[in-house]
Amino acid sequence: MEETPLTDDGLYFRQLLSGHDFAVEDGLARQMANFVYLIGDRATGECVVVDPAYGVDDLCDIAERDGMRITGVLATHYHPDHVGGSMMGYRIEGVGRLLERTSVPVHVNVAEAPWVERTTGLGADDLCQHQAGDVVTVGSVDIHLVHTPGHTPGSQCFHVRGRLVSGDTLFLDGCGRTDLPGSDPSAMFDSLRLLAAMPDDTVIYPGHRYSPAPHEKLDEVRRHNFVMKPTTREQWLTIFGGG
Repeated sequence: MEETPLTDDGLYFRQLLSGHDFAVEDGLARQMANFVYLIGDRATGECVVVDPAYGVDDLCDIAERDGMRITGVLATHYHPDHVGGSMMGYRIEGVGRLLERTSVPVHVNVAEAPWVERTTGLGADDLCQHQAGDVVTVGSVDIHLVHTPGHTPGSQCFHVRGRLVSGDTLFLDGCGRTDLPGSDPSAMFDSLRLLAAMPDDTVIYPGHRYSPAPHEKLDEVRRHNFVMKPTTREQWLTIFGGG
């Protein structure tokens, strides 16, 4: 987990593991091993929370203890373990609980908006819909939205000062499933190629802890992650998608 909430350039960045750093009494949170991120500007005290789920009050308390206030939500995709909703017979609290505490915009990709509405029960007015390449600014910190369809239609990653919060598009080992509602194996190939073209020293911060390390530089991920090995769409689909 990220233990240094303040960097030399004033960026506030926290990587928090469900069932460990928050929602510690929640067995599902421990099992799912979701990462949630707090990203902001230490100078202004503003931050956004990426994929708030499980212990939402805990996340708010962590930000407050750091002297920060949550001013928005960034959603990587619609699945309940990232934004709240029903999953495997469990009800996971998420963005809806956060909006009960404070009125903030929920930033989603335009292709993901209807899915987020259905999963969370939020209305269209609660969502701030974005296109690929949009920028969300928090204080003086620019967060670049990278549309990476494949796991879901509107999956998005967040690039900020050499860090990439990659959601379920790219794990340090593997990638998000492409056999779920809204998935597209061919689109996932394109998204992984897009991420693979980023600078070598980009640090990947995934949506789940599915590997020993919580984050890793892209050049290392490229070296050992099997999903980044296929170089053609045909190879990728033969191994991971079929058709």
